[in-house]
Amino acid sequence: MSISSSEPSIYDKEYYTYHLELLTAFSTQIQQLPPFNTEFSSEDDQEFLAALELLLKQPQGTGFLEQGQVLMCRVVGSYPHLMPLLYRDLLWFFGGDCLHYMPDEEIAVFQRLDEQREDAKQQNTPFSYKEARAKSMGMH
Repeated sequence: MSISSSEPSIYDKEYYTYHLELLTAFSTQIQQLPPFNTEFSSEDDQEFLAALELLLKQPQGTGFLEQGQVLMCRVVGSYPHLMPLLYRDLLWFFGGDCLHYMPDEEIAVFQRLDEQREDAKQQNTPFSYKEARAKSMGMH
């Protein structure tokens, strides 16, 4: 998703908000786990949390997507024990190098969701990203 200076559509806002909610949930969860919940966390660990918090506080800032990519890739490389908590949606949302950690089949699902969202946007028809995602993932 590109973040431009023009006013985003309701479709883009919902998509963006959904992913910010996932990012917030991820941040909250990992703060309860090692190495972040111990007095022995390293300077690197504290810097990672600070960068994640800054990303959440300035979600429309310059470099948001790039910084998100860096942080998600850092989870993969530095905190592999946290991978089960990292929402796969965030890898897709931030894109770039994050896509290397997704199988082709998973990428195809997210591509279809983006196409559905874009079609709804072009046709100005109601669309819920959360509902479409749940259906495509076999959740209802």
